[in-house]
Amino acid sequence: MASFGSLKQAIFDKQARTQQYQDHIRGLNAYDRHKRFLNDYVGYYGGEKSSRDALPVKTDQDTLREGYRFIRSEEDDMNPSWEQRLVKRYYDKLFKEYCIADMSHYKTGKIGLRWRTEKEVISGKGQFACGNKHCHEVEGLASYEVNFSYFEAGENKQALVKLVACERCAEKLYYKKQKDKEQLKRKEDEKQRRKRSESDDDTVTDHGGSKDGKKGKKGSTSVSDLKLDDDDDADNFDEYLQGMFP
Repeated sequence: MASFGSLKQAIFDKQARTQQYQDHIRGLNAYDRHKRFLNDYVGYYGGEKSSRDALPVKTDQDTLREGYRFIRSEEDDMNPSWEQRLVKRYYDKLFKEYCIADMSHYKTGKIGLRWRTEKEVISGKGQFACGNKHCHEVEGLASYEVNFSYFEAGENKQALVKLVACERCAEKLYYKKQKDKEQLKRKEDEKQRRKRSESDDDTVTDHGGSKDGKKGKKGSTSVSDLKLDDDDDADNFDEYLQGMFP
């Protein structure tokens, strides 16, 4: 039989664990408390682990990434789901007069555009400073209308937007197009040079054939002259023999 001291210690330990558990539960938020109760329930009563714990939690940021549209349509505004209401609330807070550009991959012709936030409007970014998010130039700015072609929600879309950029960043906007034009011009020049080279080779070949023909003609003329001289010598020899034998 257990002694009085051991029973007293067991009761004290149980009360301490209970107090510790309650203090831990009070320190959790509603969602974490709910998960803890579910885990304790499954651990106490046994059974398979709930599949809800294995599912990823969808945050508001994930909802914005999925439902955000660069330009919203009337159908998007008519959607009554809470996800679309959240996206529209965020969309309405953006300032859609000028864009902010990401030109990290401008050499490949890929430039990202987005609308300005309230903080950027207050600081003048994109209007009184260069719209490239990695550039802070305030001199030599100009406003450009950019035909923004992008892929969104499984569709190819286009939008005409305004972008303020300095001279150096403005060159990046048309870098890929300019390089394509230069490459096309080099190909055309190379093609023209090849055509001229081939025509020059054909001309040299024609001149060489005409010279050979002239040489052949001259040679045939000299042979005929030799034949005529031989005939004259034969006639003179006959006259000489006639004089010796009358």
